[in-house]
Amino acid sequence: MKVAVYYGPGDIRLEERPRPSVGPRDILVQMEACGICGSDLMDWYLVPRAPLVLGHEPTGIVVEVGREVEGFQEGDRVFAHHHVSCMTCRFCRRGQFTLCPSFRKTHLDPGGFAEFFRVPEPNLMLDTFRLPDSLSFELGTLIEPLACCLRAVRKARIGLEDHVAIVGAGPSGLMIAVLCQLAGATSVAISDLMPYRLEKARELGIRTVVDAREEELADAVRAETDGLGADVVFVTAPSKAALEAGLKALRRGGTLLVFAPTAPEVEWAIRPNEVFFDELTITASYSTTHLETRDAMSILLAHKELFGKLITHCFSLDRIADAFRLAKESKECLKVVVRGR
Repeated sequence: MKVAVYYGPGDIRLEERPRPSVGPRDILVQMEACGICGSDLMDWYLVPRAPLVLGHEPTGIVVEVGREVEGFQEGDRVFAHHHVSCMTCRFCRRGQFTLCPSFRKTHLDPGGFAEFFRVPEPNLMLDTFRLPDSLSFELGTLIEPLACCLRAVRKARIGLEDHVAIVGAGPSGLMIAVLCQLAGATSVAISDLMPYRLEKARELGIRTVVDAREEELADAVRAETDGLGADVVFVTAPSKAALEAGLKALRRGGTLLVFAPTAPEVEWAIRPNEVFFDELTITASYSTTHLETRDAMSILLAHKELFGKLITHCFSLDRIADAFRLAKESKECLKVVVRGR
C-alpha cells in the first residue's frame, strides 16, 4: 500500500509498505479522506520523531474485521480517533483524559495518510464510530478538529452574554468562533493578518472581523464592550505576539485560553501582580476526547453547509507533497484534505 512519510521540513515521500496486520480485536480501514492539521506543519514538533506517517483526521471504509470484533463489519463508513485514554488512571478518573499516559501512546497504524490504516483495539472500543450516509468523507475529516475546538469552548464555559475574542482566523480559530456564536455568545471578534482568512471569517458570519495589520484586537473588543474587554480570549496562533495580543484584549477577571503550542524555546513574560489583582485565569486546551467527537459529528450534520466552507482544497494521496506545500506556504487556503483515491 502507499503511505506518505514525513522525513523533515518539506520532505514528504510516498512509499510502499505492507498493509498492517489485523489482530483479533482490530479493524482495517481504507482511507477515503484525511485532513492536514496545523500540528502536521510544525517541524519543531515533528523532526525529533521523523521519519513518521502523519494524519490524525481520517475517515474511511472498513475492509477487514478482526474475528473477535463486535459492532463493526466490512463496508462500514467510519471515523477513528488517533488517541484514546485508559479510562482508569488518576488523570482519567478526574476527567483529564488528554493527560492520560496512554493518550499519546495510542495511535492509528501507521497513520491517516496511508491507503489503509489499522484501528487498534483501544481506539476501536472507545472512539471509533460509523459515519451517517449524509455526511461525506471529506466533511467527516472535520470531526476531530471540530471536537478539539468544542472541548476548548466547553472548557472556557462559553454561554449567553459572553464577549469572546479569538486571535487567529485559521481553521481552528474560525471553528471556535462559529461554536461560540452557536453557544449564544453576545459578541464574537476574530483577528488575523491574512486578508483571505478575514474574508472567510466574514463569509462564516463572524460578527467582528479585525485586520491585525491595521487595528489592535483589544481596541476593537473594547469598542464593543464599553471599554471592558473580552470575557474569554482564545489564542489559536502559535506565537508570543498572539499571546500578548490576546492578553491585551482580556477584561479583568477574564479567561485566556491557549489553543496552539509555541516552540519549546519560546518564553512569555507575565506579571504575577497583574494576574493576582485582575484575577485572571490562564488555561489551555490540548486535543480532544471521546466526550466531544460524537457531539462534533452531530454539530457537523446540523451545519454542513457552514462548516463545509472551511475545506478549501483537496488533493489525492499521490499529490500529498503538493498538499503540504500549499497548507504550509499559501496565504489563500484553510482546510486542506487528502483523498485516498
